[in-house]
Order: sequence, then structure tokens, then C-alpha cells
Amino acid sequence: MERTDELLMEAYRDGDESAFPTLVHRYRNLLYGYLMRMVQNSEIAEDCFQETFLRVHRKAHTYRSGAKFKGWLYTIATRIAVDRLRRNARRLQTEPFENEDTARSDAHDPSDHAEQSELRQVVQAALETLPPQQRAALVLAYYQGHTYPEVAQIMGCSLGTVKSHMSRALKKLSTQLPKGGVL
Repeated sequence: MERTDELLMEAYRDGDESAFPTLVHRYRNLLYGYLMRMVQNSEIAEDCFQETFLRVHRKAHTYRSGAKFKGWLYTIATRIAVDRLRRNARRLQTEPFENEDTARSDAHDPSDHAEQSELRQVVQAALETLPPQQRAALVLAYYQGHTYPEVAQIMGCSLGTVKSHMSRALKKLSTQLPKGGVL
């Protein structure tokens, strides 16, 4: 029987070093995808991913038994990504990002693919214009599927603050995205 993330983290905290690589492997694609949407640059996303797990290692002794590992992990990753975005005063180079759904698209018409690619670039550029906290809330809720209370916990803020970030982000995006454009 496979151990839960929480049991793996508790085991790692308590000295079982074999648990750590399993956690890294389980979250490799999901967390990297989240960070990629946040920072819009593969090298920076990879750096943030590595920094996140470095902090998990360094702060393992602070992990509370029974706490949701995924929430704790995303809290760390979000703080790292937001800090990185704030430190980078210059605009980040936008890089095309394909998630599994669009990568597996069975559209055979080249114009459909070009249209999807163009829309994806427009969405990425619009996301890049959002302040880090708004971007984090939006990516956590829409792309990662977290509920607003989970987003509030991950971001270390109130539910009202998350709703405010989401409202402002969506309002700003609505002015930048074409009608019918979806996140």
C-alpha cells in the first residue's frame, strides 16, 4: 500500500531519508507546472522548484503531523515564486507553455492549432501583467484546482483577500483577453 504524502513527510521529518525522493517525484510535474504559470520562464520555474524542495528539506522539522502536505508545499512554492517575481523588476521572458490537455489535442486542422497557440500566448502575456499576489491566486484556483479556502491557506491570507485578488485579476484580464478567450 502506497503511503500518503503526509505519512511520507512525517517519516522524512523523523529521519527516513528514502521518503524525500518519493515526494519530489510525486510533485515534479504538478508543482513545476504551477511555478511555470507563475513565473513564465522555464529556468526560473526550475530554480523555484529546487528552492521549494530545499526549503522542505530545511524546514522538515517544522512540519506538523496531520497537516496537509500539499498545502504546506504550495505555501512554500508560492512564497518563493512571489518573492522571485518581486525581485525581478525587469519583465520576464514569456515562454510558450503547453499543458497535457493542449499537448494531446486531437485537432488536425493546422489553423486550429495556430489559433490555440496564439490564444495561449495572449493568455500568458496577460497573466504576466498581473501583480504577483493576483497571479498566484488565479493560478492556484484556476490552473491548479484549489478552492478559495485552500488558496487562502497556501497564500497565508484571508478568504476575503483571495476573493479580492481574484476579482481584481479577472477584471484586469477581461480587458486584455479577446471575447471568448478562456483561461
